[in-house]
Amino acid sequence: MRIGRRILFLGAMIVLPGLAGARARAQAPHITEHGDPSIADDTIYKLAVDSAAYPEQPTVLLLDDGVIRMDADGHGTETFRQVTQVLQERAVRGFEERQFAYDPDHQQLTINWIRVLSRTGQVISAKPAQTQLSDVPAAMANPVYVHRKVLHASLSGVAVGTLVDISYTLEERAPYRPGDFFQSWSVNANTTVKRSRLLIDVPRDMALRIDERNLNFQRRETVAGNRKVYEWVTRDVAWNRPEMFEPGADSNNVNMWLSVSAPGSWSDIGKWYAGLSHSQLASGSQIQDSVRRITAHATTLEDSIRAIHRWVAQDVRYVSVSLGIGGYQPRSPATVLATGFGDCKDKATLFIAALSDIGVQAYPVLLNAGGRPDRAVPTIGAFDHEIAAIKRPNGYQFVDLTSELSRFGTLPYGDEDEFALIVHPDGTTEEVTTPRDKPAENKTSSLLTGALSTDGKFNGRVEIVGTGISELGLRAMMRTPMDSAQRADLLRRLAASIFPNARGDSLTTFDGKDFHATARIAFLVRDGDATQQSGETDILTLRSGAAHWGQIADQLEAHGARKMPIDAAQVIGPTTVVDEMRITLPEGWHAHLPASVTAASAFGRYESEYRQDGRDLVIVHRLSGAEGVLPKERIGDLVAWLRALAKDRVSFIVIDHSAGPGTPGTAKT
Repeated sequence: MRIGRRILFLGAMIVLPGLAGARARAQAPHITEHGDPSIADDTIYKLAVDSAAYPEQPTVLLLDDGVIRMDADGHGTETFRQVTQVLQERAVRGFEERQFAYDPDHQQLTINWIRVLSRTGQVISAKPAQTQLSDVPAAMANPVYVHRKVLHASLSGVAVGTLVDISYTLEERAPYRPGDFFQSWSVNANTTVKRSRLLIDVPRDMALRIDERNLNFQRRETVAGNRKVYEWVTRDVAWNRPEMFEPGADSNNVNMWLSVSAPGSWSDIGKWYAGLSHSQLASGSQIQDSVRRITAHATTLEDSIRAIHRWVAQDVRYVSVSLGIGGYQPRSPATVLATGFGDCKDKATLFIAALSDIGVQAYPVLLNAGGRPDRAVPTIGAFDHEIAAIKRPNGYQFVDLTSELSRFGTLPYGDEDEFALIVHPDGTTEEVTTPRDKPAENKTSSLLTGALSTDGKFNGRVEIVGTGISELGLRAMMRTPMDSAQRADLLRRLAASIFPNARGDSLTTFDGKDFHATARIAFLVRDGDATQQSGETDILTLRSGAAHWGQIADQLEAHGARKMPIDAAQVIGPTTVVDEMRITLPEGWHAHLPASVTAASAFGRYESEYRQDGRDLVIVHRLSGAEGVLPKERIGDLVAWLRALAKDRVSFIVIDHSAGPGTPGTAKT
């Protein structure tokens, strides 16, 4: 299991002028099933809109409201309310069935009300037609998991034009880390927000950590007695239409959001976690015996480290089941060894203990897999995963023990370039950013070589190799040995993807779990229909993805003026793909070659090469991604680059049967 986190529900977000009595109070309103004394319901319902004015939006939020009351020890309540107007049929189904998740080990969920109303505020249904409480089963492969229950509510009467008014409260009864509090809030929703409010009521001397981004309004602070109330209130928040390749909220300069946490630091969190985990790091005789067995054939210290890594990553089963404080505290290595399974922190702890037996220092590392915690607001809830860091002479080497197919020295993509805490046994904490491979290191290469016969048949060989992140797909495909039927089916599919009616033969694979093996698949192609004959020429058909890039450029231009920055990593991804064909032509055959293309930009690099070396027709395509967030003004550069890729639309190559060397002609595509 990955480290538990505090759960936020229904995309909790912010709210509004026009809230009755909100300014007069220096404390959070007491919200119950009877209502919210600070909000006049009829006033909210009168905000209902004309759907014709919002043709692209399936809903509009009339009210997005959060009322948080917290004490210094982390106990408190969080009440969220959303009043949604359904504008289009495609939104109806989503509001007919609602789910509310919570952690029963430390939270209590109360549904204050769920009602469906007409546009004028007349009640259609005052409560759900049916509710059902159930456990969330533990997933068996690398989930983010905490102990959860889910309340499922089925609503009746939801239709286009109706209002859905939902309010619920989460009571924090037993915080895992005393005093830990965190709330994130997006002022912008996925639609227009008519009224928005976030209210946080805390002890007067509780100096909250607050990080505000792109807000166009000021918060209010009110003190009365021993309590202090922070309010973020606004109205008529426009919808930011989603844009292709837009970065996350932490990297754009458009969406308004904020994060709030209790006072404290990341080092405080590290000390707390060290107190939970340090006692579990002792290895014991059972672990020592296992380590001796695992490293028996290692000839160097490095070989021993790799052997221990493979053992923990692959032989200790990853199962995400843990309850209560187990969401944060690892089990002892002896327990993990005895049961044969563990979650992320169990496996990391076993790995660290095993390395200590061979004199190698390693430490637990807390991070958010694939997330982007706000570094300005420390909270244990920022982390949902644990890996390990091996101390090396020149720094740290990071290892994810839940990724059984990631070679030693590599990390899964979700772990890369992430803010993380390295926690030492004495509680000393280091804030780090995990390394990220460059696109050139995450490479997929395919090479086709062979000969074309005079009747248009191709016979040859295909080899596919992956490195870095790109090899994980190949390793997953080869995780378990295939039987004869599976091999035959794979061969048929692979050969058919090369040329029509081709037969596959002599499939060469590898053991996906063998870290010494290169991630490589090879096979022979027999009698593929590579060309079609037309008089004195043959036409070689190629698979071209150029049209795809043109379609993306069309979509970007059709969107209109851009508001968001551009995340270059989303355009191609952090990978490099190289496809190469080397086809030996019959004697005297000569291809009409298209022009080669080179297109480089801040969003990636593309190269195509078409040439004939003697009898060999050589076709190479290379595409590499890029990284970085670029300003919206660079959208023209992105479109131009995509248009350049689209020009390389080579669907076929004409091959003459003329005698003699001749000169390759012009492109025929």
